[in-house]
Amino acid sequence: MTHKKIKQNFLRFIGNFLISALAGIYCDTLKIRKINSGGIEAMLAKNENFVLAFWHGSMLIPWYVHREQNLVALVSKSKDGGLLARLLEKWKYDVVRGSSNDGGGEALKLLLVNARNKRTICITPDGPKGPLHVFKAGAIICAMRTGIPVFLCAVNNQKKRVLGSWDKFEIPKLFSTVDFIYSDPVYVAKNLGREEISKVILDCENKMNQLLEKAKSQV
Repeated sequence: MTHKKIKQNFLRFIGNFLISALAGIYCDTLKIRKINSGGIEAMLAKNENFVLAFWHGSMLIPWYVHREQNLVALVSKSKDGGLLARLLEKWKYDVVRGSSNDGGGEALKLLLVNARNKRTICITPDGPKGPLHVFKAGAIICAMRTGIPVFLCAVNNQKKRVLGSWDKFEIPKLFSTVDFIYSDPVYVAKNLGREEISKVILDCENKMNQLLEKAKSQV
């Protein structure tokens, strides 16, 4: 093993440890203002399941807010996905590994099984590699085949650091305010054709981006 590879593995190990140990403490400092959360909170109170969708670049807050609620998370098979999976398992998520580029078909089957067993599914529909804020089909297919609704959500970190990654990943600053807004439930009719599914996906993409603009207007 080369010196560079040893260094990369060591840094990844340290990163895994620090993220698991510190992510919750870090998020505890934030003031999170939930907007239009009544619908989703009512479903959680009644133990009714749904699909929750949020953009990849602002996923930290949704993962944190919905920790320890017995939810199922879709995470890619990449090394970075492995780091995220370990954090989510610490936060009591069940993790399904896969993406549109790697293991997507098997992952979708597992998500459908979980949804039919009354589990809520969490998906970043523009992950794991983008394009940025472009909605992929998984969340809609899951909702269509199981009859559960989709809740879209968006996050505005009022003070943040934005990384140079494809998803423009956002790290909220300590003790800052975060606006976290939900859509009303979106129900997807069963047995839609390909063109109809494409229209629903585009509608959800537009709604997600509108939610993001609305969240930004809360400042």
